[in-house]
Amino acid sequence: MKMFNNLDKYKIILASNSPRRRELMDGLGIPYEVLTLPDIDESYPAHLSGEEIPEHIARNKAAAYASHLTPETLLITADTIVWLDGKVYGKPSDASDAATMLRALSGKTHQVITGVCISTSDHTVCFSTTSEVTFAHLTDDEINYYVANFKPFDKAGSYGIQEWIGYIGVENITGSYFNIVGLPIQRVYTELKKF
Repeated sequence: MKMFNNLDKYKIILASNSPRRRELMDGLGIPYEVLTLPDIDESYPAHLSGEEIPEHIARNKAAAYASHLTPETLLITADTIVWLDGKVYGKPSDASDAATMLRALSGKTHQVITGVCISTSDHTVCFSTTSEVTFAHLTDDEINYYVANFKPFDKAGSYGIQEWIGYIGVENITGSYFNIVGLPIQRVYTELKKF
């Protein structure tokens, strides 16, 4: 039995460099292509907070690809942030920044929020999904080992839950695990069924 007959008329484009998002899309079993544009603006107004930030960035990403949309194209854009105590933890600039972020997350519960936009030439759906992650207390040795060996410089909050730091550091998760990896794939599936 074939799933997603409703999507047969679309060429699906995932606008992301993230190998984790590609793996999650692969898991759905629907054909898609990856298209990435250089220098997409990922800034956001200072007054935004929490889920508003990744949704805003996902919308900006979708707008950047507008010229690539045809009536037969369906575009998926996303952005993930880590949110703790009213502060955004994005991708670290270097090893020192990564270690500083992980020290801030150590022993606390933070939110991982992914904003997603699914767009066609005449319809756009944007949403965000929030998961909570509680870290055990991480020692400086554990943090330094992780940063040196896993180089989490392309990851919001300086960590990948599917890596060593997730094995030894994550005490509790509330919400979607896959959202923490980088894409709330169950919600994406649900929205795609409606197109």
